[in-house]
This record gives sequence, C-alpha cells and structure tokens, in this order.
Amino acid sequence: MGNVVALDTWLGSLPFSRRQSPHQPLLLIMKRVVAAVIEKDGKLLVCQRTRHQTMPLKWEFPGGKIEEGEQPRDALRRELEEELGIHATIGDEIVRLQHTYPNGAMVELRFFVVREYRGEIENRIFRDVQWSAPKDLPSYDFLDADASLVRDLAAGRLI
Repeated sequence: MGNVVALDTWLGSLPFSRRQSPHQPLLLIMKRVVAAVIEKDGKLLVCQRTRHQTMPLKWEFPGGKIEEGEQPRDALRRELEEELGIHATIGDEIVRLQHTYPNGAMVELRFFVVREYRGEIENRIFRDVQWSAPKDLPSYDFLDADASLVRDLAAGRLI
C-alpha cells in the first residue's frame, strides 16, 4: 500500500456523505517526497518554482516524488540528475516531517544533505536557483512544508 495511509481517527468527525459507508476506513494519499540540502562553501542551494507549477514562485530545496518501489536515496539521485544535471552522493537524512496543506493534500518529506556531486549545476526546470547563506534562508518565500527546516537551518542546526 506504499503511499496510502488509513486515517481511522478522522472517521468520527466526517459526515457519512464523505465516506462510502460508516464502517469503511477513510483512505487518503500521502505523497512521499525527498529533497536535498546541497551545501557548498557554507552556502545552500535553493530553487524557485516556475509560475506554471503548483504553488508558483515558491522557493524549495531540489528533489521530488518517490516513485512506487523506489528507495528514497535512489529517488533523490534521479531527481537531482533530472532537475540540475548532477550526479550526487546522497548523505545522511537530516530531517523527516509530515505536512498537511489547507486543501487536505498530505506530504511526507525526507531531507538529505548533499556535500559531494559530479558535474556543474544546471538549472533545467526552475525559474531561478541561488546559493544562500543559511542565515538568509528566511528571506525567501519557501513552501509551507519547508518552514521548520528553514528555521532550523537559519539557526545553525542540523548541518
């Protein structure tokens, strides 16, 4: 059942019209995502979404969805090659969190540090990519799901 999470605790609060029957558990999709905190010379790589993506012009750390049957580190390696044209050595997982957006969309994010990669960073999909000092991260308009990580990195925690 990979990306499907049963949320029995929500059943009592939902009207029967939102479920198929009062005895059937509610199933919601939780998107599983990996992202890289790429560090080079004391700065971190941040990427801005395009106008045409969901949550347009928000800043994020590069990465993407874990495909069915894919391991998180393999997914991140694939995403970094697709988005930035680099072959990354995926380091330690530094934080894992879950976030629910106001529209009910749920995401589990796993962030890994990346300090080594082959190739030159090439912006293949973003509106902009920038290297930022950790203390300056809060000045970017990040995705809501990244907020706690941004605060921790700006405070000098995690890496």
